[in-house]
Amino acid sequence: MDFMLSLWTGVTVQTSSLLMESRQVIGLIAAVLAAVLAGQLGWHGTDRLIAWRGRPDED
Repeated sequence: MDFMLSLWTGVTVQTSSLLMESRQVIGLIAAVLAAVLAGQLGWHGTDRLIAWRGRPDED
């Protein structure tokens, strides 16, 4: 039982340490992903707006 507890504690400490060290990298990746998604959304929205404005009037 002591072995399992020490193993679990070790894994937890190593995981938290790794996350603390890689916090800036994770933030950078999240920022790049957010910028790419915003660009895609803007491109798609602009394309729809141009298509909508380019339709002939159906009166």
